Amino acid sequence: MNEVELIRAQLSLERRHASDVMRALSAAASRSGDGLASAEAFRQTGVDYLVWALSRFEEREQTFRDLLRGRTNTDDSERRAVETALALSGTSREALAKLETALGAASAERVGRWTDFQQFFAGAWSARRDALDKLFAQQATVSDWRTVSGIDADSIFDERGRYARVRAALPAGIELPA
Repeated sequence: MNEVELIRAQLSLERRHASDVMRALSAAASRSGDGLASAEAFRQTGVDYLVWALSRFEEREQTFRDLLRGRTNTDDSERRAVETALALSGTSREALAKLETALGAASAERVGRWTDFQQFFAGAWSARRDALDKLFAQQATVSDWRTVSGIDADSIFDERGRYARVRAALPAGIELPA
């Protein structure tokens, strides 16, 4: 496996883990009152993970945009394609706002707000990621992958530690895929 494949595999894993945590948080939000202390600990570690992951994806987009703007040899059609994809709905900032709304929802609205967040994450957020990933893969050099991804041994270790904390805090009846 070459370096770009390793970076892409880690990015894919981070997306998958974020999706898994989002689904687990949604499932926990639909349950009422059982094990409030453990549910709160899980909620906090899960939210911490999602905020961290979504912030990293937001930083990557900004780095990609800056990298593209700094290039003089980029074809105008490629630049327009990237700018169009970056203008799509589904930013990580929007996802974070929907997460905040779900977290602050009153009991009667909680399940609906989590459903909104889950649908946004699986729909607009993921579609935007797919479009940007495709464009980046077409244009990126190995150096670009390193720069934009921010993936290194420390970040991999950090991500795995954060995900392990989420897994360790799971309340009874809520699972993450193996």
